[in-house]
Amino acid sequence: MLTDTLIALESTALMPRDRVCLGAQPADKESAIRQAAQLLIAAGCIDPAYAASMSKREAVANTFLGHGVAIPHGLGEDRHLVRRNGIAVLQVPAGVEWNPGQTAHLIVAIAAQSDEHITILRRLTRLIQNHSRLVTLFVTDDAGAIVDALTTDGADPVPTTDVHDLPERLDWTVPYPAGLHARPASRWVETARSFGARIQVRAGQQVADAKNLVSLLQLGLRVGDAVVISAEGRDAGSALLRLKAVINGLTAQEIADAEAAARRAAVPVQGWTPPEGPAAIAGIGASPGVAIGVVHRLTAVEAPVPDHPVPLTEGGEQLHEALSATRLQLKAVADDTARRLGAADAAIFKAQAELLNDTDLITLACQLMVEGHGVAWSWHQAVERMAGKLSALGNAVLAGRAADLRDVGRRVLAQIDPTLHGGDAHRALPANCILVASDLSPSDTATLDPQRVVGLATAVGGPTSHTAILARTLGLPALVAGGAALLDVAEGVEAIIDGHSGRLYLNPSMADLASAREYIEQQRVARAREAEQRSLPAQTRDGHRIDIGANINLPEQAALALSQGAEGVGLMRTEFLFLERGSTPSEDEQYQTYTAMAAALGGRPLIIRALDIGGDKQVAHLDLPREDNPFLGVRGARLLLRRADLLEPQLRALYRAARDGAALSIMFPMITSVPEIITLRQICERIRVALAAPVVPVGIMIEVPAAAIQADALARHADFFSIGTNDLTQYVLAIDRQNPELAAEADSLHPAVLRLIRMTVDGAARHQRWVGVCGGLAGDPFGAMLLAGLGVQELSMTPRDIAAVKARLRSVDQSALRDLAERALSADTAADVRALEPSA
Repeated sequence: MLTDTLIALESTALMPRDRVCLGAQPADKESAIRQAAQLLIAAGCIDPAYAASMSKREAVANTFLGHGVAIPHGLGEDRHLVRRNGIAVLQVPAGVEWNPGQTAHLIVAIAAQSDEHITILRRLTRLIQNHSRLVTLFVTDDAGAIVDALTTDGADPVPTTDVHDLPERLDWTVPYPAGLHARPASRWVETARSFGARIQVRAGQQVADAKNLVSLLQLGLRVGDAVVISAEGRDAGSALLRLKAVINGLTAQEIADAEAAARRAAVPVQGWTPPEGPAAIAGIGASPGVAIGVVHRLTAVEAPVPDHPVPLTEGGEQLHEALSATRLQLKAVADDTARRLGAADAAIFKAQAELLNDTDLITLACQLMVEGHGVAWSWHQAVERMAGKLSALGNAVLAGRAADLRDVGRRVLAQIDPTLHGGDAHRALPANCILVASDLSPSDTATLDPQRVVGLATAVGGPTSHTAILARTLGLPALVAGGAALLDVAEGVEAIIDGHSGRLYLNPSMADLASAREYIEQQRVARAREAEQRSLPAQTRDGHRIDIGANINLPEQAALALSQGAEGVGLMRTEFLFLERGSTPSEDEQYQTYTAMAAALGGRPLIIRALDIGGDKQVAHLDLPREDNPFLGVRGARLLLRRADLLEPQLRALYRAARDGAALSIMFPMITSVPEIITLRQICERIRVALAAPVVPVGIMIEVPAAAIQADALARHADFFSIGTNDLTQYVLAIDRQNPELAAEADSLHPAVLRLIRMTVDGAARHQRWVGVCGGLAGDPFGAMLLAGLGVQELSMTPRDIAAVKARLRSVDQSALRDLAERALSADTAADVRALEPSA
C-alpha cells in the first residue's frame, strides 16, 4: 500500500493539476505543440528551446499514439534542455488534426531526462483500450479527472464483460512457490503451440492466450491462485491432457528450487555475524571477506534510440533479420550455458528466445512502423510498453521477466543498429560500491575498477563462475546465486557483504557497521601478518612440512605466484593455450611456452597437465563431436587417447623442453583405469626415446571415484597423484559443480569425498607415491588442514590463497590435524565437518 501511494505521489509530481489546460482551441498541430510546451516552460521543466525540439521531432516521427491521444516530446539529443521531468496536458474538445486522418483531443507533452514518464505512458495505453472513459476525458471540465486517469493504476480497468471459458476445461491452483514466471511459462507456451486447439488461461476476469508468453506473464499468477485452463478445437482434449501433465510435472522442480533457496538462507553463518540481524539476501559464498559499501546495480547504458523512418518494406525486412539473428545468438548462448551450467540455467535464455515469438510484441512494433516510425525506435517502444505492463503487476518475479524482455530487446536493437549495443555501463562506477548484477560476463569482469568496487553480488552463477574467479583474484568478497530478490535492491542502499557466508546485509544498524568494521580490521591485520610470512614454509609446529604450489596457466603468471609464496607450480593448465585462441597451437609454440614457464620458475617444481578438454571446456576449432552429457563423455585422457594429433605434438613439446633443461613433470587428467595410464606411458616412452630426452615423472589426476577406489593399482604405473577435488566432488555426489541451484550442496568437505581422498593416500602409500591436491579445497585454509591430516603431501592453489593456507598450517601440530581428519571422516554431513573448524 505504501509503495502504491509513493508511486501515485511521484506520478502526481510529474503532472499536477495546474499543468492541465482544459478547452484549448489550437489552430493546428504546431500551435497545439507550442501551447503544451508553454505549460512545461512555465512550470520550469524545460528550457524554452526544447519547444522547438518538440516540433522538430514531428518532422522525423509521428507522436500520435492513437485513439485521439498524442504525446509530443523533444529529440533525444536535446535532453540536456530538460531541467526536470514533467508532463503537461492540453485538452482539445473539438480536436486538432495531427496528421491526415488523425485527430488529437488530448495532447500529452512529455519532458523526461530518462524513463520516469513510462508509468504514465503505460496508463495512457490502458486508457486507449477504455474508449468510453477516454471520450469522457476529451470533454471533461475537471482537470482532476485527467490527472487521476494518468496517475491512478486502478481507475481504468479494461472492460471484461465478454470473458468466458472454452468448451474443454480444467481447474488448477498454482503450486509454484515463485508463481508463474518465465521458465515454467515458456514450457506452457511450447506445449500449447504444439496443438492446433485454441487454449486460454483465466484468472478471475483476466484471460491469457496460452500460446503467448507475455500474455501469460501478465496474469501475475502467484502461489495459491486459482485458474481455469480451457480449450476448443479438434485436438482440445488431448491438448489439455498434455498441458496438464507438463504443468504438474514442473511443480516438483519449482518446489525444489524454492527449497534450495530456503536452505541457503538457513545455513548457519560462519565468520562474522551481525549483532542486530539486519535483513539479508542469502546466496552462495564465492570469495571470502567482509566489506561495507553502497549498492550499485549494473545495467546496460540506455542510449537514446533515434527515430529514423524508412520505407515499410525495408523496415520489415530489417526487423525480420534482426529477430532471426538474435534467435541464433540466444541459441548459442543457451547451448553454451547448458554445457557450462546445466539445463536449468539454459532455460533462462530459451525463455528469452520465446519472447521473440510473442505476436503482440511484434505486432505492436509493426504498428508503430506503419505509423511512420523507425525500426529501432518502434522495436524499443514495443519492448518498453510490454515490459512496463509486466513491471506494473507488482510481482517481483514478473519484474525480473520485464528485465528479461528488456535484455532480449537490447540484443535485437544491437542487431538493428550496432551503435545501440548499450555496453560499458560498468565503466562509471561510484566509489566504495558493492556491484550487484544478474551476472557478469567476461567483458564485464575484465574492465571493472577494483579501486572503486569493494564487493560483488550476482543473482545467478556458481562459485566457479567468472564473477567468483575474478573476485578471488582481486581479493573482493563476493556472493553468487542471490536470486531475483538481489536485483530488487535499491540503488545506493548501504550494505555489508560477507563472501564467506554468501550474504548481503541491507541497511545495517550502527552496531552492525561497527561490528563489521572491527571484523574487517581484524582480518586486515591477520592478512598483513600472513603476507609478511608468506615466504616461510608450510611447516606445522611439530615439524611436518607440506609443499605448496600454485595453479597457473601462463609463464607471465609465475612471478606473481612466487611473490605470493608459491614453491613451484603444482598445476599448469595447458588447455588455456587452446581456449584463448582460434586455432590449435603448434608443437613449437607449445615448446616455447613450456620452456618459458620453466625458466620463470628458475628450477622450482613444475607439473604440466596434458590437455584437459571436454566437460565444461569446449574448443570450437578442435571439431569435437557434440555430447548430450560432456562431463560423462570424451574428455581428458579419453580424448587424448582418441586424438593423436593433439596428444603427440604436446608430448613432443614437453620432452623437448625437458631435454633442453626444463625441470618438469607430466600429469594426465581424467584417468579412470589402469589400461589408460599404461597406454599413455607407452606413448610417452616412445616419444622420449625418439627425442633422446631424459626421463621425467609421469603422474595422473584423481578425479573420479573409480580412480580413488583403485588408487593402489594405479600407483604401480603412476609416479604421483594429484587430486582434483572439484571434479571428484561432482562425480561422487552426482552434482554438476557449475549448477548454482546445487552449488551449495556440492561441498568438497562431504565425508564421502574425504573418505575417497583417504583411500587415494593409502593406495599411493603402498607404492611410495606422493599425493597432492590441486582442486579448490587446497586453497581453503580449513580444507588444507583436513587434507594435511589425511596425509596429503602437496597442496596447489590460486596464488592469492597461499599466504592464508601457509599461516593456518603453521599454527597447528600435525598430530592435531590427524585427529581432526579422523573426526571429519566419522561425520555424517559436510555441515558437521565444517562445524569442526577451530577458530582461526
